[in-house]
Amino acid sequence: MNDLQPIALPGVDPRRPLVIAGPCSAETEEQLLNTARILAAEGIRIYRAGLWKPRTKPGGFEGVGEKGIAWMQRVKRETGMYTATEVATHQHVETALKGGIDLLWIGARTAANPFAMQEIADALRGVDIPVLVKNPVSPDLELWIGAIERIHNAGIRRLGAIHRGFTSIDKSLYRNHPMWAIPIELHRRLPSLPIFCDPSHIGGKRELIAPLSQQAMDLGFDGLIIEAHCTPDSAWSDKAQQVTPDALAYILRNLVIREQTTTTENLNELRAQIDKLDDQLLELLVRRMRVSRDIGQYKKEHDMPILQTQRYEELLARRAAQAVELGMDREFMRTVLQAIHEESVRQQMEVLGK
Repeated sequence: MNDLQPIALPGVDPRRPLVIAGPCSAETEEQLLNTARILAAEGIRIYRAGLWKPRTKPGGFEGVGEKGIAWMQRVKRETGMYTATEVATHQHVETALKGGIDLLWIGARTAANPFAMQEIADALRGVDIPVLVKNPVSPDLELWIGAIERIHNAGIRRLGAIHRGFTSIDKSLYRNHPMWAIPIELHRRLPSLPIFCDPSHIGGKRELIAPLSQQAMDLGFDGLIIEAHCTPDSAWSDKAQQVTPDALAYILRNLVIREQTTTTENLNELRAQIDKLDDQLLELLVRRMRVSRDIGQYKKEHDMPILQTQRYEELLARRAAQAVELGMDREFMRTVLQAIHEESVRQQMEVLGK
């Protein structure tokens, strides 16, 4: 995707971060306009609002739909802001384009469905409009890239990604686990693709928006898409993760933006140390797997099962606790140990198969 173009709109400051803000949902014309006027006064240039809201269960508020287009047009006339909304079907795309919406994004549930993505891509063919694709709900990088590629294959060149976190069954501080390694790998694979962060959906709580936004800037993300509402506590959807326009302005004023063009010469010595440590880690892992193969041979000779569940759980708990004592993250250590254990099991099964 070397032919991608910046997510640029006339009159919008090209410097990081490019901010898209507005309510989770368009609820009433008054709510939409009140929020837009305040955000415009704070310098926000791209206004987001969901017109169609896919809900987990039927019966809830699912958006005002097509009638919200006229409200968005009024926002554009009265504030001069560009407008953005989510689309999930070809009808949504056609309605949004006909109504003059300036930027589209595709939600996590839709991005997880290749059939839906292809339908949207077909509807966008021959159109020049910025399109952002959220990550699928599951931590599947290939599925995310596939969704992006379908839109690219339709001819869209002002194309970007939105990191909104991933669903997890584990209890967490976050509504959707950030799993920063996945968007980092996306950037490595598609370095010219702009990546936005959605701290509202990652955090699920308004107090997490500021730290998550800062983390995204520290990681070099290109922009932010944040939910802001004139009266968030009375919002019809996702009230806990929306901030007031004043709070959003405060968050943005206090962001520290790292210079991406800063020289890295002073980092060479530290990076050399990292390279050396990585070599040592690799050597240790090779030695560990040799021992795992010896264990596999012993189990084979004594007709023992490979999996020793109780020992594995004890090992995970003990090493994770040690990691915390040493100032490391418990979940990180569990993830590392689980990966090592899976490879150890594979090595032992290889021995048993001979």
